[in-house]
Amino acid sequence: MVSRRSRIQRDRIPLPLLVPAVVAIAFFMLPLVGLLVRSPWPDSWQELSDPQTLDAVRLSLFASLTSTAVAIVLGVPLAWLYARTSFPGRSLLRALTTLPMVLPPVVGGIALLLAFGRNGLLGAWLEAAFGISLPFTPAAVVMAETFVAMPLLVLTVESGLRSMDGRLEDAARTLGASRWTVFRRVTLPLVAPSVAAGAVLCWARALGEFGATITFAGNFPGQTQTMPLDIYIALQTNPGASFILSLTMLAISIVVLIGLGRRWLTPT
Repeated sequence: MVSRRSRIQRDRIPLPLLVPAVVAIAFFMLPLVGLLVRSPWPDSWQELSDPQTLDAVRLSLFASLTSTAVAIVLGVPLAWLYARTSFPGRSLLRALTTLPMVLPPVVGGIALLLAFGRNGLLGAWLEAAFGISLPFTPAAVVMAETFVAMPLLVLTVESGLRSMDGRLEDAARTLGASRWTVFRRVTLPLVAPSVAAGAVLCWARALGEFGATITFAGNFPGQTQTMPLDIYIALQTNPGASFILSLTMLAISIVVLIGLGRRWLTPT
């Protein structure tokens, strides 16, 4: 049985690890402290109750949650495809479909314009056949956020699928279950923590998206102006307001991450 003294010694952090860990904590915390200290708190209610700000908050929440839902519907099957099947060119296809995660967001926005713009590969046909124009609309906001955020969910779920015990799926198939039944009744419940973790990462990335959104959807107040775009404009004209709006995004993110983290993201 391990004594209390030996357990304390085991838990002590070596100095070469402690110092950089403290520096890392300070690196993350000091900007947040600066934001809290320098924000004009007396003007916070006035800034937050501004109609343009409220529209930006509503659009950000709607677009980020919608893009996360779309990412789950499309990304989980894609992750299963990469984790459970083998086909020629899989590695290349996997690299291309996760490329937006590391691609500069503005480049992603330009790519979306070339694909779904009025003169784009698919956009021209959509407008000619159905009169649908996607750029510079709320739908474009959702598309831009989904494009840059879904790879995070795909990689997280794929990792969860690869690490789970495949013998459980094999046992279900030997009992006569179809592949769809195995996925729905066995695979999905086992990989649910990975789906939840991926969804949180996807949502956080979508909520903070800037470059692809402003390139593909524009920055129209009340229509396509999300919180990051509103903060960018406020920083140039009213820095104090940008601090308050940044705190609002910070608070929303913390509430969601803590709430979901207790259930899905807490290390064991």
